[in-house]
Amino acid sequence: MSKGKILVTGANGFVGLRLLKHIKKMDFDVRVLSRKPIKQYESICCDFLQNRIPLNSLDSIDIVFHLAGFAHDTRMRKEVSLSYQAINVDATVQLAKLAVKSKVKTFVFVSSVKAGGGSYLKKCKNENDQMEPDGAYGKSKREAELKLLEISQNSKMNVVIIRPSLVYGEGMKGNLNLMFNGIKNGWFPPLPKIKNRRSMIHVDDLVEALILASFTRSINGEIFIVTDGHPYSSREIYDAMCSSLGKKIPKWSLPLWIFILVSKLNKRISFKIDKLLGDDCYSSEKIELIGFKAKKSINNLSGNETFY
Repeated sequence: MSKGKILVTGANGFVGLRLLKHIKKMDFDVRVLSRKPIKQYESICCDFLQNRIPLNSLDSIDIVFHLAGFAHDTRMRKEVSLSYQAINVDATVQLAKLAVKSKVKTFVFVSSVKAGGGSYLKKCKNENDQMEPDGAYGKSKREAELKLLEISQNSKMNVVIIRPSLVYGEGMKGNLNLMFNGIKNGWFPPLPKIKNRRSMIHVDDLVEALILASFTRSINGEIFIVTDGHPYSSREIYDAMCSSLGKKIPKWSLPLWIFILVSKLNKRISFKIDKLLGDDCYSSEKIELIGFKAKKSINNLSGNETFY
């Protein structure tokens, strides 16, 4: 690959830090656009909630990886909705328009499977199964997707949209991290052995998919779901975390009826239990057609390579 220049937003985040690590092995110069500078890289500081993106941010850039975003699933107050709009939509559109003006070749946007709506009970959803986006977060990501696709149709810049499934690995956040630490500290109970299906992707494989998308010229204006191709039950995820921690997998499990009973206490608890035990299954067949193949799964890793 010829030497070029890459811009990464969200570079201080879970996926961003791992992307920088992979890019470092390649012959590219890197600039980061972030709230906080990263010492070893050319940095432009910008808070999408408070600042306009500096006009020179995209000068001499060939590829943009736009990872920065706002995600929150417990509050629905007005200021949170404004953050979704300002960061996930407005800043994305502003960045893309600046990229067009700066003659950026490729713009890779990290969206979410939530932009396609909830998953089916009997099918792993693909990119054609577009439903009402899931929640305010999903709606903001879908709005950004549609505006980016319009920009791609009216410019010479390649736009590729990646929808990751549940991402895990060192530095993971959210409910997966909470579950992992709960098992580590001995307070998270063994989950029931139900046959729900949840799609996942290791952060390293997601990064490989992003890099592949950035160099594949024939996929302008396309959306790709990324998974490791192996849906897991919540109990399988629990058992894999136990193995990763070197803990003995319990032979017993908490009965499903207890979770059903607890979920009736209030909507917030019901939402949390649905996220823990519900279906969230997606297909990555489309991106596999352009050469992507996940190398990792929760069952073929050991030690800290898997979850922490």
